[in-house]
Amino acid sequence: MSSQVNRRIVLIARPHGNPKASDFQVVEGPIPVPGEGEVLVRNKLLSLDPFNRILMGNANSDQAPIELGNMMFGFTVGVIEHSNNTAFTVGDHVSGFLGTLGWQDYAVSDGSDIRIVDPQAVPLATYLGVLGVTGLTAWVGLSKVLNPKPGGTLVVTAAAGAVGSVAAQIGKLRGYRVVGIAGGPDKTRYLVESLGLDAAVDYKAENFAVKLAAATPEGIDTLYDNVGASLFPTLLPLINTGAQIVIGGVMSQITMTETSEGPDHLPDILRAIMYKNLTVRGFNVTEFYDLYPEFLAELTPAVAGGTVISTTHSIEGLENIPVIFPDMFTGRNPGKMVAKID
Repeated sequence: MSSQVNRRIVLIARPHGNPKASDFQVVEGPIPVPGEGEVLVRNKLLSLDPFNRILMGNANSDQAPIELGNMMFGFTVGVIEHSNNTAFTVGDHVSGFLGTLGWQDYAVSDGSDIRIVDPQAVPLATYLGVLGVTGLTAWVGLSKVLNPKPGGTLVVTAAAGAVGSVAAQIGKLRGYRVVGIAGGPDKTRYLVESLGLDAAVDYKAENFAVKLAAATPEGIDTLYDNVGASLFPTLLPLINTGAQIVIGGVMSQITMTETSEGPDHLPDILRAIMYKNLTVRGFNVTEFYDLYPEFLAELTPAVAGGTVISTTHSIEGLENIPVIFPDMFTGRNPGKMVAKID
């Protein structure tokens, strides 16, 4: 073991708007002891996700928040330090894919919320990104929630983000013409030059609507939306009859604690759904965890072969998570945010 204490990040205040460092506290306690049938996991990597903001409370979500004083939920990759479970051996690398291992150095598991991963196949951080719940969310949206027809135009919002970047690349694998929407020239350049998208449009640009129309001359057949209401007025006129829309997230609204002010576009959206015969679906990825084997069977070879790439924004140290986690909601960093704590 690398230390004699277990550090845990607990929630001590509910944010109003973006989270801040003072909403968290790092506490120390004894290393937990595994019982019969259990294992002790030393976490090496922690996943930082928009969902963590929802669990902090005062978010635009129906998800119940965690109680103040409780440890933050989070996906992890770690190594087995002690095993009383015959399915796991000391030294095995595992992914805590249900999020119950949380933001801490050590965790005890009965084995139901972890799976063995291969540190030689891909970098360990990949199991929190493209081959983790992040990638599963993108894959489910395009593979199980919708039944789109390859060959049309797929638009992905927040395409430089963790989920969006995977959804865009899966779209390329499926034969779409993929257009990504992101904020800033660096991100749009990354989408085209690094991820191989057919086009990318900066939503912060003054002529965003004009550029988006130019990038989608045949209209939009499939939309994977991670942003929510703020982009819909611009997207709506370009969406084709019979198009399919999956809602993977509402990042533009996630930190809101009150009803947003501004024009009410709901009548326009409902009219388009009816007259354009649109399919609009949302989903909760936790209902698709049983599809992990199918998901991994398709995506692992693509990741190992470099067809699908993972962009990771890494931070060092569990103690730095409260300070850096709020950056996720400023759009400052592309890709998947991961904390190295080992």
